[in-house]
Amino acid sequence: MQPIQLFDLASRQAQWLAVRQNVVAGNIANANTPHYAAKDVKPFQSVLQETGFQMAATNPAHFTDGSSAAQVTETSMLGDTEVQQSGNSVQLEKELMKTGEVKRDYELNTGLVKAFHRMMLMTVRK
Repeated sequence: MQPIQLFDLASRQAQWLAVRQNVVAGNIANANTPHYAAKDVKPFQSVLQETGFQMAATNPAHFTDGSSAAQVTETSMLGDTEVQQSGNSVQLEKELMKTGEVKRDYELNTGLVKAFHRMMLMTVRK
């Protein structure tokens, strides 16, 4: 019987979400700092690939390719974004959307762990 790695995966994602929230909070805190470049963390999928943790899929289209940046990186101002006079690249709207994403992902993470924990307790009781 193979060990259940869901709790380890959920723990890693929770740590990643905490780091991302700290980076986004730093971006918001420096929204008025001249020449500050906004930052973001590498996607969680690339963290999984670096650790060697393999996710199983029934269809190759179920998971996206995690070939993104490998570190905390500065986000560039592309396309229709407004250049601020201070040279700052922080866009508060995008940063607030990121905080919403972090909150949603954290709630999903904890909800899945809670449901899996309840399921395991029900199987042990019987």
